[in-house]
Amino acid sequence: MTDKHKPSQQLYTDAYFERGHWGLKARQTLVALVGWICVIVPIVITITAFLAVDHPQIPHLWTYREGIFEIKFIGILLLFAFVMVSLFAVGMTIIQNRKRERVVEQWPTYNPINQRKRETELEKFMDDRFGDADFRHQVRRYQVKPEQNLETEQIHELYQKQHLNDLGD
Repeated sequence: MTDKHKPSQQLYTDAYFERGHWGLKARQTLVALVGWICVIVPIVITITAFLAVDHPQIPHLWTYREGIFEIKFIGILLLFAFVMVSLFAVGMTIIQNRKRERVVEQWPTYNPINQRKRETELEKFMDDRFGDADFRHQVRRYQVKPEQNLETEQIHELYQKQHLNDLGD
């Protein structure tokens, strides 16, 4: 079986969507409904009170002038915040697009062929030093032996050696 056709490992489970677990489903559904009610009811009360100022026939729970003034004030603050965030987002988009045109879409600053060789060389080095990739990715606990520790410039030296080999070829 090739790597492309391996079944993917499921990394999470949710008992709510599995068969059975009726108590869990009932409890979580009830909590979700209570949560939505706690969100929707205050919004409806506020909107009806705000609309009832101009249309008294709309049923409402309160009509305090201070409350209506506060709603208008918060609306103005939110409108101002929306305008400022929009200006910032548009400005950053323009800056990023200009930067991308100037820098990113230029000829690559690295050689993709050399990059692939470096990755292969590093993978071979890690396989020799710490075991194959499957082992490294699946092991839960690993004790590094003192002789396996990397020197400060060891990866850089590996790349330099690979570069000199490429020049010699």
